[in-house]
Amino acid sequence: MPAHGTTGLPLMPHVYILECADGTFYTGSTLDIDRRLWEHVQGVGARYTRSRLPVRLVFAQQFDRMDEAFAREKQIQGWSRAKKLALIRGEYGILPDLARCAALRQAQ
Repeated sequence: MPAHGTTGLPLMPHVYILECADGTFYTGSTLDIDRRLWEHVQGVGARYTRSRLPVRLVFAQQFDRMDEAFAREKQIQGWSRAKKLALIRGEYGILPDLARCAALRQAQ
């Protein structure tokens, strides 16, 4: 039987993005998203978010395995702000173009 989180739902790996009070984004991954969000909101989460309260959840994606969520976290952390905003808005079709734009800018 799977473990359950604070809402009674089974614990599932997630990647998530928080928007901080200063407008920056924090990306993380967790097995218990309810607990982790509570920690961030209470100021006992990551050092980065602690000094940028309040924070709000702007994106979450569920995975079958924790290693998949962690890999997605690392992928998103390397993205530009524009690409993260497109993901948050659900504009999945433009994500490849944003990656190409970034690659072109780096090549110049």
